Amino acid sequence: MGKNNIEKYSAGYAILKSAARFWHNKFFYRKVIVVGKENLNTDDFLIFAPNHQNALMDALAVLFTLKGQPIFLARADIFKKKFISSILYFLKILPVYRIRDGIDNVKSNDWVFDKTVEVLNNKNGLVVLPEGNHEGVRRLRQLKKGICRIAFQAAEATDFKMNIKIVPVGIEFTHYSRIRQVLTVVYGKPIEVKEFYDAFSANQQRAMNDLKEKLSEEMRKIMVHIDSVDDYEAIDELRGIVNGKYSDNITTPKLFRDRILINKLNRLKTSSEELYKRICNLSLQIKEKSGFLGIDYSLLEKKKHSITGMTGWILILLVTFPIYIYGLLFNYIFYLIPNMALKNIIDVQFHSSVKYAISLVLALFFMPLYLVISMVAFSPWWLAVAIFLTIPVSGLMAWSYLILFRRIKGGFKIRNLMRKKDPEYSGLMGNYKELMSLISKID
Repeated sequence: MGKNNIEKYSAGYAILKSAARFWHNKFFYRKVIVVGKENLNTDDFLIFAPNHQNALMDALAVLFTLKGQPIFLARADIFKKKFISSILYFLKILPVYRIRDGIDNVKSNDWVFDKTVEVLNNKNGLVVLPEGNHEGVRRLRQLKKGICRIAFQAAEATDFKMNIKIVPVGIEFTHYSRIRQVLTVVYGKPIEVKEFYDAFSANQQRAMNDLKEKLSEEMRKIMVHIDSVDDYEAIDELRGIVNGKYSDNITTPKLFRDRILINKLNRLKTSSEELYKRICNLSLQIKEKSGFLGIDYSLLEKKKHSITGMTGWILILLVTFPIYIYGLLFNYIFYLIPNMALKNIIDVQFHSSVKYAISLVLALFFMPLYLVISMVAFSPWWLAVAIFLTIPVSGLMAWSYLILFRRIKGGFKIRNLMRKKDPEYSGLMGNYKELMSLISKID
C-alpha cells in the first residue's frame, strides 16, 4: 500500500490500527470519552479539523475514535528519507509542502490535492490539523488557510457537485504527558462547504477567510479555550481545582464544565474585575501552597480524613500487595523505558507521543512473548491463556494500587499538618474555602 493507492483499504493497516487502538484506549489512557458521534454520517465527504496541542496524540485521538481508515495530512519535511516516507504512506499520511520546502517542491502539492479529491470521493475521511503546528496551551490559535483551500479545490475539481463537510473536533487531555489520564474527543456539527460556493465564485480569498472564521468559531465551542494571555495560568489551574473531580464523568464531561467555568470568568471580568482578579490570585496561591506541601487538590475536597477509613484502605493495600508486586514485575518495563527516552526530547509536547510509541512497540513484542511463555509453562491451553491475561490486568491494578497509596499517604500528611496547626496548611485551606465560596456565587 503506497501513496498512489493510499485511499484503498489495507488489511495490514487495519490489523495494526486495531492493536494500537486497543493499547491507546484501554491502557495508555484510563478512559477515552467520545461525544458527538451522532453528528457524523459515513456517507458524507468529510474533512476533520481537530485542535492541535499535543503533537502526535492529537491525530491518534481522532484516528482511534473513528471507524475506517482516514487519511492525514502532515508537513512534507518528515518525508525526506525514502524509508520513512514509505512507512508514512503505509500509515495513511500524505505530505503538504510549504514555501520553506522550496518552490519546486511546492508544485508537488498539485498531486497531493488531486489525491485528496480521490480520498474524499472514496469517503475515507480526511484529517487536517488547521492550526498547522502544535503548542501546549488550551487555546485555539490562528487557523491556516490550507484546510479551506483543500475543501474548495476538491469541490472545484468536481464542478462543485461534491457536498464537502468540515467537522470541527475538540480534543482535551486531563494532562498532556502523563499516562493513565482521561482523553475527551468532541465531534461538532459539520460545516457544509457548499454554503460558501457562491462566495468562492465571486471572491476566492474572501470565501476562504469566511470559511476559516466559521470553522474557528465552531471549534472554540467544543474545546477548552482560554482566551486570556495574562491570566492563562490562573484560569488553567482553576479548572483542576474546581472541576478535577469530574475528570471521569461521562454524562457531563469535564471539558464542558471547564467551558462553563471559563465563560463565567469572562463575564465576571467585565462585570466585576476586582472579584475576577481575586479569584485568579487565589487560584495561583492554591497552586503554589499545595505544590509546596505536596497535597493533591482531590485531598482538599474531603472534609475528613478519618483514621478508621484510611485504616480500612491500608488493609486493602496489604492484602493486594502481592498483586501489586506481580503487576509491577511484568509491566514496569512499559513505564520505565519510555520515560528513559524522554531525556533528549526538548519539546515536552512530544513526551506523550514518545511514551505511547515506545510502550506500544514494547507491548507488541513482550505481550506475545508472555503468551508463548505461558503456553509452554502451563497446561491445558485455557489455563495458560488465563495466566497470561493476569499480566495486563495486574499491571492496571498495580497502577491503581499506587494511586491509592499516594492518596492514603496524602490523607495522613493532612492529618499531621492539622494536628500541628501548620500555618501553610491553614493558609491553603483558607484560600481553598474562599475560592470555592466565590466560585459558587458567580453566574
